[in-house]
Amino acid sequence: MTSDQIIVFAIMAALFALLVWGRWRYDLVAFAALLVAVVAGVVPGEQAFSGFGHPAVVIIALVLIISRGLSNAGVVDVVVRNLVDAGRSVTAHISIMAGVAASLSAVMNNVGALALLMPVDLQAAAKAKRSPALTLMPLSFATILGGLVTLIGTPPNIIIAAYRQDALGAPFAMFDFAPVGLACAVAGVLFISLIGWRLIPQDRAKQDTPQELFELEGYIAEARVPEDAKIIGQKVRSLHPEADEKEVAILGLVRAGRRLPGFARREVIRKGDILVFEARPDAIDKFIASTGLEHVGAGQIFSDKQGSGDLGLMEVVVPAGARIDGRSARELNLLQRQSVLLLGVSRQGQRFRDRVRRLTVRAGDILLLLGPNERLAPASNWLGCLPLAERGLQVTRDGKALIAAGMFAAAIALASFGLIYLPVALAAVVVGMVLTNIVSLREIYDQVEWPIIILLGSLIPLGQALEATGGTQTIVRLLLELAAGAGPVILLSLLMVLTMTLSDVLNNTATAVIAAPIALQLAEQLDANPDAFLMGVAVAASCAFLTPIGHKNNTLIMGPGGYRFGDYWRMGLPVELIVLLVSIPMILLVWPL
Repeated sequence: MTSDQIIVFAIMAALFALLVWGRWRYDLVAFAALLVAVVAGVVPGEQAFSGFGHPAVVIIALVLIISRGLSNAGVVDVVVRNLVDAGRSVTAHISIMAGVAASLSAVMNNVGALALLMPVDLQAAAKAKRSPALTLMPLSFATILGGLVTLIGTPPNIIIAAYRQDALGAPFAMFDFAPVGLACAVAGVLFISLIGWRLIPQDRAKQDTPQELFELEGYIAEARVPEDAKIIGQKVRSLHPEADEKEVAILGLVRAGRRLPGFARREVIRKGDILVFEARPDAIDKFIASTGLEHVGAGQIFSDKQGSGDLGLMEVVVPAGARIDGRSARELNLLQRQSVLLLGVSRQGQRFRDRVRRLTVRAGDILLLLGPNERLAPASNWLGCLPLAERGLQVTRDGKALIAAGMFAAAIALASFGLIYLPVALAAVVVGMVLTNIVSLREIYDQVEWPIIILLGSLIPLGQALEATGGTQTIVRLLLELAAGAGPVILLSLLMVLTMTLSDVLNNTATAVIAAPIALQLAEQLDANPDAFLMGVAVAASCAFLTPIGHKNNTLIMGPGGYRFGDYWRMGLPVELIVLLVSIPMILLVWPL
């Protein structure tokens, strides 16, 4: 190997190791790897940031915004309300929800599709008095399968299409993925609906993690301010450092028999006021002693989901890359910034209450938030979390469903017939949604998943460096030697298995960027149809079913479903085998070698 190849392989090895380790955010790791490659001279300085203007990056950003627009306009709500019925059997419910999920994921971001359908599924589970663990994993898998059907269904398809344009002069069209992707989606959905959900561990089926989180035991205490108390004249918020130190959550202030609105953080404490707070019994005594307050009484914390007075409770799930992912409520100053308290955390069925505001939150956790009702939704958005309660139609832009769907359908049609360049068509839809007040200007920036943009923009030059230095050819030679003279079909199958395995532990975007040039070089060495190998990589890179870290949707359901890391392969392994058994013959049929 040349020195440049050694450098590129070393950077790639370090990149993969850090991504699998997960200690640092994937976008930071990828951007750092890019800078190292530039300094080492394997990526030219003038091309360092070329990836950020790549069509694949632009399309992914636009699809995320359009997904929000379709949600805001009520397109998804109308479909779901007419199809979901909690009275159906588990098999029937999963069949319908999985079908809807796969269909939505074919035309919008699959993470967005799951975020919209998960609250509906949880509500149906609550009404049917069954554990959401039975239905959430099938729902997540269905959204991943649906993304295989179209160009915009999943980032790997967009990346493979763009790579084909760079390498062969023309991209895959919008529905070039449909013959193979649709066959895989139909077979996968049938399996998870009829058989797959039965493979979920039985003890998970007995859990209702969101409901259990609301039932965390804690105590509400009331303490009077005596006339000689040292805290008289101070604002309530000045007590928060002492309260945080003793794991006490100050809930409000009662004055002259009337509870003041919200947490009363800016109110000046007076003689005779009563502070209301929540804590463990031992923490209550310590806090009262340190502040000079007097006991009034104690009682059980809210037993329902409504809170008390103008305070309400909200459960949210933490997606990867959220503001609070990898941080604690105390680090974010959640109470001070958003006037909302973190009251409890559920992680894979384990519930936390002690020192919860100092707990480092992870992707997949469920958070129980307490605060003024009007502050809960903004706080959830600020944290980057997704609410688990059904939103209802009140948040949609009334009467805009047909407009949003019509603009999107027109753009897809024009792009499919080659009349308008796809990124331009999608950009026009975004502009139309802004002009019709379906998407606000703020939402445009909020909905773009910037960590993915940074990851992809950083990896594209690295992938080009791997190819330019001959590193791709070296990998292909190793694969050919490993296969010992096997034919194209065996090597296509081997490439798909390797890509699928890599996608189970890495981000699927990163997997597609790295695997695409290997697929093309392998096809050239075998004198085979490159489209067959590129299509194989597109399918395999999107199919991450074995772990909760391979795809964001699997991470999102981990907390609400109370799943463990090892639960996914039970249904995921058969799904991956089905995808391989269906996709390889379909690829050979549609894209002959």
